[in-house]
Amino acid sequence: MEKERLKSKPPLSEDNRSLNTSLRTFDLPALIDKMKNNHTWVKGELNAMILLKSPDKQIVLTALHEGTEIKSFQSNESVTFQIIEGKLKFHTRKESVTLNKGQLLTLYENIKYSLTTREETVLLLTIANGT
Repeated sequence: MEKERLKSKPPLSEDNRSLNTSLRTFDLPALIDKMKNNHTWVKGELNAMILLKSPDKQIVLTALHEGTEIKSFQSNESVTFQIIEGKLKFHTRKESVTLNKGQLLTLYENIKYSLTTREETVLLLTIANGT
């Protein structure tokens, strides 16, 4: 079984606050702008930034180029995809769905899926431990 991993980095903290605070806010347009001006994005690679990481949940801001295809991925956790910009075509063995800006999809653990983009797409990926 083939798995792809998203390369990600923690968000840039402008005021160097601790990541362990109880309230965290994110300026998504500013973070997306920084991601798209990053050299890895300019070279044509996808770009991902971890916004929150805890033992039971992870939230990742992800930017995908037009024509990105991620094949044969399976998560052992529940996953939510929320489209911020663009469109994402999502495939499982049983069905396919196109997600547009503002839409959200949830996926239970242990379901094999793939995804493709036909335009530049930015999404929030939330991974929640099923236990």
